[in-house]
Amino acid sequence: MDRHGFLRQLHRVYKPRTYLEIGVNDGRSLALSRVPSVAVDPAFRVVTDISCDVHLVKATSDDFFARKDPLIHLRNGRNPFRALARRDPVNLFGGDPKLELSFIDGMHLFEYALRDFMNVEKHSRWSSVIVLDDMLPRDVDEAARDRHTKFWAGDVYKVATVLRRYRPDLLVVDVDTEPTGVVAIFGANPESTVLKDAYDKIIEEYVVPDPQDVPEEVLVRKNAVRPEALLGAGFWPALARARNLRRSRSAFAPLRRQIEAVSG
Repeated sequence: MDRHGFLRQLHRVYKPRTYLEIGVNDGRSLALSRVPSVAVDPAFRVVTDISCDVHLVKATSDDFFARKDPLIHLRNGRNPFRALARRDPVNLFGGDPKLELSFIDGMHLFEYALRDFMNVEKHSRWSSVIVLDDMLPRDVDEAARDRHTKFWAGDVYKVATVLRRYRPDLLVVDVDTEPTGVVAIFGANPESTVLKDAYDKIIEEYVVPDPQDVPEEVLVRKNAVRPEALLGAGFWPALARARNLRRSRSAFAPLRRQIEAVSG
């Protein structure tokens, strides 16, 4: 299963009501959304029919998130929840629109992908799902910061390493998709400042010249779960229900155990 197949099935099993995409390119992944969406890319070239209410933003993700109200489209667009949001925005969004499914496929450099995750998390809930692309390079050449291969993952694989090290409250799941793997992240906490506080230290340690020292377990996908197994697991209805009912973070613990049972 490739990343588009994974995303297609993820939309079906999780049924998000809002979607964010960083890195639009030709629009193939954006075309999978059927819900109010925001898509960010400084140089998108969409050649695919889009079937959702989308705000296409031609900007870098850093500039986009620096805006005063970056997700205003999810509040004011043709959102099926718009009328309810205007009557009772706190009940629906918790004060602001929240991202329920996000796909990060922007600049293939560690520091950019880390910032993208940090910014996305600020607008998510624990019940949201955040997916990062190109997280399982197959060799050191694909993991280079300076692209010289057809398929290029860059050094964004380090984001998973950093999250597991600094944010054990998150559940980071490697998914064995073709060609360069994805990672699904559960348990987002928009209140966390851990990564922000340690950002300079993290960048100093992890941004290094090529060749990258890619761990063997990443190259051979030792801990990666089959996408079919993750998508077919039984926790998705409960996760979506907890999201829709805006259950407190305490509900994450039993769901985390279910996800861990599938992902190993």
